[in-house]
Amino acid sequence: MNIHEYQSKGILKRYGVPVPNGKPAFSVEEAVSVAQELNRPVVVVKAQIHAGGRGKAGGVKLAKSLDEVKTYATELLGKILVTHQTGPEGKKVGRLLIEEGSNIKKEYYLSFVIDRTTARVVMMGSEEGGVEIEKVAAETPEKIFREYVDPAVGLMPFQATRMAYRMNFPAAAVRKASAFMLKLYSVFIGEDCSQVEINPLAVTAEDDVIALDAKLNFDDSGLFRHPEIEALRDETEEDAKERAAAKEGLSYVNLGGNVACMVNGAGLAMATVDILKHYGGEPANFLDVGGDSTPEKIATAFKIMLDGGQAKGIFVNIFGGINRCDAVAGGIVEAAKIISADGKSLPVPVVVRLEGTNVEQGRQILKDSPIKNVIMAPTMEDGAKEIVRLVNESA
Repeated sequence: MNIHEYQSKGILKRYGVPVPNGKPAFSVEEAVSVAQELNRPVVVVKAQIHAGGRGKAGGVKLAKSLDEVKTYATELLGKILVTHQTGPEGKKVGRLLIEEGSNIKKEYYLSFVIDRTTARVVMMGSEEGGVEIEKVAAETPEKIFREYVDPAVGLMPFQATRMAYRMNFPAAAVRKASAFMLKLYSVFIGEDCSQVEINPLAVTAEDDVIALDAKLNFDDSGLFRHPEIEALRDETEEDAKERAAAKEGLSYVNLGGNVACMVNGAGLAMATVDILKHYGGEPANFLDVGGDSTPEKIATAFKIMLDGGQAKGIFVNIFGGINRCDAVAGGIVEAAKIISADGKSLPVPVVVRLEGTNVEQGRQILKDSPIKNVIMAPTMEDGAKEIVRLVNESA
């Protein structure tokens, strides 16, 4: 789960992490009011969307008067902001962060993430802050430093100090930087985060260390412990299909293509996406129906995949273990009843490959059904080839 920058900074503030003073604004009038309250010579007007690269896209403005605040707020609110992370469709700006300007001397990068290889939290830092860390990693990887955290003892002060020296903080700011890192680690652990990223982390002319930007992602599996974070969810920033699927206990990720996939198991889902790409298809989604699918759940999955007309074909690729092939087949028949007026057709071709528990019963259900455009495939490879062919022919 992601949250907005101003919400992230509110959490950091609770842990004693230094952030600029500021407040969110949902209208031009509110933006001007917050700027008046801050009463600073320079105010930053920042678009709030769940994506990085806002500065390069024109989503961050420096205002030196209330008139400029009003101008920038008017320009940004309601604007479709396109960054390298939003894709060409961009995201609509519905809220702003109005905060005091900082007297920046140097910008850095700092983050905590989980390293799956070592099964540990890793702190990553670089003196190349304020730019895309992916670019630094690709062009000058030697400028990114790492400290791996022992889960039994947590981040140690000597590790934070070592990182501060590696990142070339000025001598007067080393202790403050070290303290900043220790507090940030407390945020990561205390809030069940999957990522905490500060870019840029700034040293001011007064040698203070402050988070100019903040991005916090949370482990969905830990949200039950944090209802106050769950309440920060901005559904307008989330994919409507992903949101609907989550409410039904389905794992769905929109991939933007036109061949919808319905499978059971994350590994099979990824393999299905790969084989569709191999045969020239463009997967529309990753959809894992899990291991306990009922006909009703399968029908719901079909409705989500077909919503909006993105999918021009559906590939059902099921290897039934706990999941039963007859339940999947029954769900496809149920979906046709719900979606079509006569219950005998689906709006797009459907190719089905079934293997595993009750596979013969499942195949017989589909064979006996009145649905006209469901095609059985003997293998995963055959199914992928066939659905790609059908979708390409209809294009």
